[in-house]
Amino acid sequence: MASIGISSSPLPPPLASSSSSSSNKLPSHLGFVGLGVMGFAMFCNLARKVPAGSTVHFYDVNPDSMERAAREPGLVAQLDRCSCAREVAEKSEVLISMVPQGKHVRAVYLDPENGVLAATDLSGKILLDSSTIDTTTSLLVGEETRKRHGGGGAAAAAAATFYDAPVSGGSLGARNATITFMVGCAESDPNMPLLRELFGLMGRNTFACGGPSLGLVAKLCNNYLSFATTLANAEMFNLAIRSGMDPGILRDILKTSSGGNRNAQVENPVPGLNPDAPASNGYRPGFAIEYVKKDIELAMDACDRVGAKVCMGRSIRDAYLAASLHEGNAGMDSKIVYRWMGGEEDWKGKLGL
Repeated sequence: MASIGISSSPLPPPLASSSSSSSNKLPSHLGFVGLGVMGFAMFCNLARKVPAGSTVHFYDVNPDSMERAAREPGLVAQLDRCSCAREVAEKSEVLISMVPQGKHVRAVYLDPENGVLAATDLSGKILLDSSTIDTTTSLLVGEETRKRHGGGGAAAAAAATFYDAPVSGGSLGARNATITFMVGCAESDPNMPLLRELFGLMGRNTFACGGPSLGLVAKLCNNYLSFATTLANAEMFNLAIRSGMDPGILRDILKTSSGGNRNAQVENPVPGLNPDAPASNGYRPGFAIEYVKKDIELAMDACDRVGAKVCMGRSIRDAYLAASLHEGNAGMDSKIVYRWMGGEEDWKGKLGL
């Protein structure tokens, strides 16, 4: 399929072997699928920081997003707009996908005509999915990659490799290239040096989590804990303010106490405590509250799959769901759960501070 984009780059030669891909030298042909809020910021950092002469082949289902990417200033890479995920895969040595849900990942990889795995030859290529999705879908895509583009014995070196590599850090972290990558493989995986180099263009930390889908497990654990602590912070800071206490004092106490947590210090749901946090900027930007339900349910489903008991999940999900449906909250940062529960926002006036 011919390119419809900015350049018409020839297909790159396949990576010679897994040992060659373990080099820290980045491939000259990289691919990116998915230009949503997180994906667009990651794409821009990638295309801005790759070595001169590199090409980034990209695709999104939204033509406006592709046009916006093509006009982004300050990008070093040559850009190649592609017509589908399969074309990106055919032209790239390493492909990164970043889409909203499991059904979108299935479409990107498994669509029989335009999906990544519909490519004729993925020999030696590395496929990385940074979406936050269910572990079942990720394991399925990994298995289908092995079935269709794997190999045994002497052919193993030419096999395509799929990794789950979700991220944490939100839209601000994606823009500032401070996100954390959690990769579903062992530290000893021969591709890890290359992946650290690649992810270092878009983020600050990369962790090998042990094996397939364990990057997603780490991501779901993180999100569950983040939403739980945010909800708990909203409740207890509201208690402090309504009782007449300066929430800044409570925040400082938590720095040295057993209830301390990152959200209380860096992204407190109370407006005015952290100047750069979404709560202090009209609850924007951030992680849209309507997506919390999805992530909590993904964590609960993962627990069900392995028989891990969950005590708080339903209550957390129901609170955020109710807050997301409250008038005016759609699209706002998840910390707006504080407003939904009646938290005092003009606490300085109330307390005379």
